[in-house]
Amino acid sequence: MIVEMRTYTLKPGTVATVEERFGQALPARLNFSKLAALWHTEVGQLNQIIHVWPYDSLAHREQARAAAAKAVGWPPNIAEFIIEAKAEIFIPAPFSPPLAERALGNLYEIRTYTYEPGAIPTVIERWSEKIEARMKLSPLAGCWYSDLGALNKWVHIWAYRDYAERERIRREAIQQGIWPPRSGAGLVRQENVLVVPASFSPLH
Repeated sequence: MIVEMRTYTLKPGTVATVEERFGQALPARLNFSKLAALWHTEVGQLNQIIHVWPYDSLAHREQARAAAAKAVGWPPNIAEFIIEAKAEIFIPAPFSPPLAERALGNLYEIRTYTYEPGAIPTVIERWSEKIEARMKLSPLAGCWYSDLGALNKWVHIWAYRDYAERERIRREAIQQGIWPPRSGAGLVRQENVLVVPASFSPLH
């Protein structure tokens, strides 16, 4: 399985319109493959939507996208609002949960770490030792490492009811010694954004 994360940076003030048009066009796209999630940013770089598509393989992705491009009603009429578009391909970590329709929270945190080359196997090993205890505090929506695009990236997505719960759980995880894991690998960069699911997002 692979996961495609597509990030569109939009003109200010257009996020609501883009989500509405995306949702209207989505049924035509779902004939070819499923959507896992669509969020818009609330904290971090603003005016972005992030949509996530799981596929069986790169070949499946190419087939689904080619078929969808010929479908009536897709893509959504949003090109005029897009300033920049980025697509990245990831592979799920062994402990990453299935990307299925689930109600996990009203607020998601997408954390992106960049490691030195060759470090990802060590990161997977060290996280595997800690992840079960951490997931008891709040749901893990996904954990993936990059395969195409910028390499050596590690993305983990956590769900919370609200900002207050996020702060409480992160504080408890540190105080109890549950988190973070010591990866034993060279961590180069850390980024995060807080995002809110669209009304039609399967992960919500």
